[in-house]
Amino acid sequence: MAARMVQRDVDRMLADLRQRLLALRDPAGGWRGCLSSSALSTAVAAFALAQHDPKRHASLIERGLQWLATHRNTDGGWGDTDRSPSNLSTTALAWAACTAWPDPGNDRRETVDQAEQWLIREVGSVRPDALAEAILQHYGGDRTFSVPILTMLAIAGRLGTGTAAWRHLPPLPFELAAAPRTLFRWLQLPVVSYALPALIGMGLARHACGPRTALGPLRRMVTGRALGVLTHLQPAHGGFLEAAPLTAFVVMGLCAAGHARHPVAGRGCHFLEQTVRADGSWAIDTDLATWVTSLSVAALASELDLDAQARGAIRDTLKRQQFDAIHPFTAAAPGGWAWTDLPGGTPDADDTAAALVALHRLGDTDADGVASAVRGIEWLIGLQNRDGGIPTFCKGWGRMPFDRSCPDITAHAVRAIDLWCPRLPDRELKRAEMALKRMLRYLAAAQRGDGAWVPLWFGNAMAPGHENPVYGTARVLMGLESPGIAAYDMRQRGCGFLRGAQGRDGGWGADLGVPPSVEETALAVSALAGADDLPSRAAMGKGGRWLLEQWAAGPPPQPTPIGLYFASLWYYEELYPLIFSIDALRRWTEQELR
Repeated sequence: MAARMVQRDVDRMLADLRQRLLALRDPAGGWRGCLSSSALSTAVAAFALAQHDPKRHASLIERGLQWLATHRNTDGGWGDTDRSPSNLSTTALAWAACTAWPDPGNDRRETVDQAEQWLIREVGSVRPDALAEAILQHYGGDRTFSVPILTMLAIAGRLGTGTAAWRHLPPLPFELAAAPRTLFRWLQLPVVSYALPALIGMGLARHACGPRTALGPLRRMVTGRALGVLTHLQPAHGGFLEAAPLTAFVVMGLCAAGHARHPVAGRGCHFLEQTVRADGSWAIDTDLATWVTSLSVAALASELDLDAQARGAIRDTLKRQQFDAIHPFTAAAPGGWAWTDLPGGTPDADDTAAALVALHRLGDTDADGVASAVRGIEWLIGLQNRDGGIPTFCKGWGRMPFDRSCPDITAHAVRAIDLWCPRLPDRELKRAEMALKRMLRYLAAAQRGDGAWVPLWFGNAMAPGHENPVYGTARVLMGLESPGIAAYDMRQRGCGFLRGAQGRDGGWGADLGVPPSVEETALAVSALAGADDLPSRAAMGKGGRWLLEQWAAGPPPQPTPIGLYFASLWYYEELYPLIFSIDALRRWTEQELR
């Protein structure tokens, strides 16, 4: 009787959540979602606009700074989202933005004073050398984000005056942007592959404003070529990677270097004007429309949720978004998908795998669908690193974390390729089978001794090292759940880790002892639904009941900042709790009916 009552509760809740998700579709039939507003994005965007044309952008700048003043944490600092603890990078940037703009009424004095006190508590001092050392130490050898932060602090006068302020910044070799793209892998650039615009913009700024160096004459010679590369990389609407922070960093770098009138700066400002929110804030990216659409399709699954017309519309939309030419930004081959359908998106492995899974779920298995899948699978295989794993955007240029293979993305590729294998022509099938074997060897090597896998693009600020082994392990287990994948031992150890990481109340956080969230619990339930042992089924049921309680308790659960953007920039997506919960409850129901 109790089991039947729980099943009725699950069925009712699942039907309700499905209706909520379906009601959020956009006019094209897919989903756009909504990313959290970001204090870092808002500070950097407002500051960049102030450097470009303070008079023209005065209203946007004021609104952005006012948003910062009203969204700081009680300790005086800022986190990446309104649900994130204060951190050094975001607080330093917001502090710099607020101090660099005239405040006739002194309304921001308290905001600035409290931010400064937070920095003193965190760093020990706001002296230029102390701040610069703390920021450089935080990011280690990866200059992708540390140099842009220091550049903004230098422009704002927070690192001193004149050329002395720029001595705190490591020079970025923007002259290497003039080299052929095929050589980038061997040049060991100090930034990740997708941050080339920042390399150019920040490098130009330090070259123009900083102390003279022996490379000065060479850099003057290649400045025009570097600006040409930047122009080529910029989408027509102005937004690099659809990211307000990256675009704003490029704009302020060009302004500091004396290139405020360059078309790249103008288009960048236009993008910032177009993407500001009604409350004066900016998100880290415009949206994750392709990603959340693909995840929604995979979660809904049933033809009862999406009729033939709706399925056809989404199928056609996804296929139109597949890149059919070499991408100008990353030089990626044709065949992949980006996280969004907007012009600044670039193809990446996780979104390509998600689109392939969604197209298979939509029943796109005719000749045209198979041809699209073959192109996507070939794109994924072409990305495969020597270790057998799959990186995010392209084969790594060096040893930067965001250029490396990662388990969750590799497992997603395994799932996508395995689903399509029965439909592949013989030649493509053989290549796919060989690639799958290498991916499985990589996943075996990447599994920790306790059975967990650690993801790259998701974390948890409350967990040790800000890692999220629950997310990573759940995603890998779901990627390995096909009976045709020989990974029994890996799966058993992964399930063991998830069982051990479950809280007493039935929920999961990023790891044992971390406060639970709907997203992490739902993913763990989905992963354990693929197991056939009694302990895993018991843990799944306990987690499923925890999920039911969260959704039945009153207002919809609030999303949790578990998403990571470049350089550990956190975000939450409002659709994640809904999508992940639907998938979990559906899988739980299917498991109980076996």
